[in-house]
Amino acid sequence: MANLEGIDLMQLDRIIGFNGAVTNGLKVHPDRQNLIYPLGCNIIIEEIAKEGYGSQTILSKHTDYVSCLAISPSGRYLASGQVTHMGFKAVIIIWDYVTKQPVHEMTLHKVKVEALAFSKNETYLISLGGQDDGSVVVWDVERGEAICGSPAQVESAGNTYCVCASEVSDDIFVTGGENTLRVWQLDVQNRKIRPTDVNLGVLKRTVKCIQMINKDNLNFFFCGTTTGDILAINMNTVRLQFLVPEKNKFSQGVTALSFVKVDECAENYDFLVGAGDGTLAQCKIKVTMNGNKIKATLKHNVEPWKDNLVKNKCSSLTSIALRGSGHQFFVGSGSSNIYKFNYPEFSCVLKKTCHSKPVNDVIFPHGTSELIVTCQDEEIRIWHRETGKEIRRHVVSNMMCNAIDITRDGKSIVSAWADGKIRVYGFGPKDITERFSITDAHNKGVTAIACTSDGRHIVSGGGEGQVRIWRVEESYESRGKTSYRGVLEATMKEHKGLVSAIKIRNNDRECASASTDGTCIIWCLVNQARKQIVFANTLFQCVSYGLGGHHIVTSGTDRKIAYWETLDGSGTRELDGAKTGAINTMDMSPDGKYFVSGGEEKIIKLWRYDEGEVTHIGIGHSAPITKVRICPNQRNIVSVGTDGAVLIWKFPAEDGYSGQMQQLECSS
Repeated sequence: MANLEGIDLMQLDRIIGFNGAVTNGLKVHPDRQNLIYPLGCNIIIEEIAKEGYGSQTILSKHTDYVSCLAISPSGRYLASGQVTHMGFKAVIIIWDYVTKQPVHEMTLHKVKVEALAFSKNETYLISLGGQDDGSVVVWDVERGEAICGSPAQVESAGNTYCVCASEVSDDIFVTGGENTLRVWQLDVQNRKIRPTDVNLGVLKRTVKCIQMINKDNLNFFFCGTTTGDILAINMNTVRLQFLVPEKNKFSQGVTALSFVKVDECAENYDFLVGAGDGTLAQCKIKVTMNGNKIKATLKHNVEPWKDNLVKNKCSSLTSIALRGSGHQFFVGSGSSNIYKFNYPEFSCVLKKTCHSKPVNDVIFPHGTSELIVTCQDEEIRIWHRETGKEIRRHVVSNMMCNAIDITRDGKSIVSAWADGKIRVYGFGPKDITERFSITDAHNKGVTAIACTSDGRHIVSGGGEGQVRIWRVEESYESRGKTSYRGVLEATMKEHKGLVSAIKIRNNDRECASASTDGTCIIWCLVNQARKQIVFANTLFQCVSYGLGGHHIVTSGTDRKIAYWETLDGSGTRELDGAKTGAINTMDMSPDGKYFVSGGEEKIIKLWRYDEGEVTHIGIGHSAPITKVRICPNQRNIVSVGTDGAVLIWKFPAEDGYSGQMQQLECSS
């Protein structure tokens, strides 16, 4: 394979996704016009539109998962940190928000950057290392150099999880974690930071989030803990001032905390509190002073809201991002949903939904490029390609959907499930409904699925290695309704390992199945018998037919892309498809001139079919790629991976080709 250096990069058109697992990862820029959030190794800047979804700007420079984000108070700078492999140093990037270009790339922390915070006047950036690093470092923003650093906690304490800068001084910041809570003073002249441990008395707490407040004469910072209470620390005495609530604590801990500047009363603090069970509470902490003593009470302004988008399942709220002073705010959840709230009414709108687990398959309906169908874990989702909006969702609790296909008429989704069932769904303008299911289709789960162009036959592959052909029959009930069922026509037992992929030829007379036993078999669907078999020293992961069906193209764990004759099974060409890792997926373009591949290398590669050359590559995934598809009008490429991201790329078509494909789509 030719060296990838000098090969053109594919341009990202849109990303569907949001990594809700990043603590405080959802941000609103101070201009109040854009949302900023991480997904994989990318940072997305998305316009806040009144209706629908706004335009996106994608910052791609990190090489692995983005683990934390910070925005400077004026909005001039954006800082991001990442994770990396054990033994290597993780990168911190400072971005210029106006130009969307990196200003500095800084490496000092090992393995992971846990948290970031800008000082009040944007002079310094404070970074916190992860579990394998355990240090806190202060950086000069202008020069991109480290000023000083120190261990973030004493040896007897646990990990440190969060950092927050003072709102009144550039030289003061706070860190918190497992049995550690420290106030730091920066001494720039001597290049040192000096910690003062907060006196919590007999309390033992793990701090997950910190909110700094400087209101009138009361200089506090508040800490959310895994115990479900909020600690108030006096900055002047560096002691615990009070703790709320004393009873009825937040379930599964306080995971997000934000101060809302809506109450002018000096005795009241208005907070938004996110909990680990998905609860969002609008709280008022009332502080009264009796001599030298301070008494505090917590009261819910309204009934708490709970994230229960999926029935009987709740996820933690990891981010609360205020827009302006907080009259409108956004909430990010661990299940990768984004909600928009109005503070006075405490009403919400579901702004964005995304995959929160590995995406196993993606497909387009025949003849249209406007809809994308994906499956993850127990869900099947339908998306609008242009806006990235989720249109429909179907959930089968506690099951795993391995693969999907769509009938040629676009009326049915055929899905393969790990419980051994084939479920066929019809999707209409309102919902996705189950038409019928085939129980015990395979005894080790259905791992691959494909249907013929007329929709009358389904070919499935299982974990036990069998390939089965099912006939779809219609039957009429007494009320005139049509029902369907799947009848087994043939079982073909040749593979000894899991069937990883099935592809049916355009004429519906044969299909090819790839298996992890190192064989790829071409089956005759008419005689229901083997036509040809190919062997290779690999675990086959994908197979596809070339233009005209005269060749099949395979790939797998040996990183080779092989061309085989369908007539006699002889190999005609072998290409080096990747430098590292298995190739998990490939797809042929509608015109047969190109194909695209992806896998554990995390790179999308576009190939010329005849020449066997890479023309373009796409870098954007931070985890192995599971599936990639070229849309029917050949304007976009869609890839999905184990990071939960759905990446939509612009297809680098030749001049004059897009018009030809538009005519082809209209005619079909």
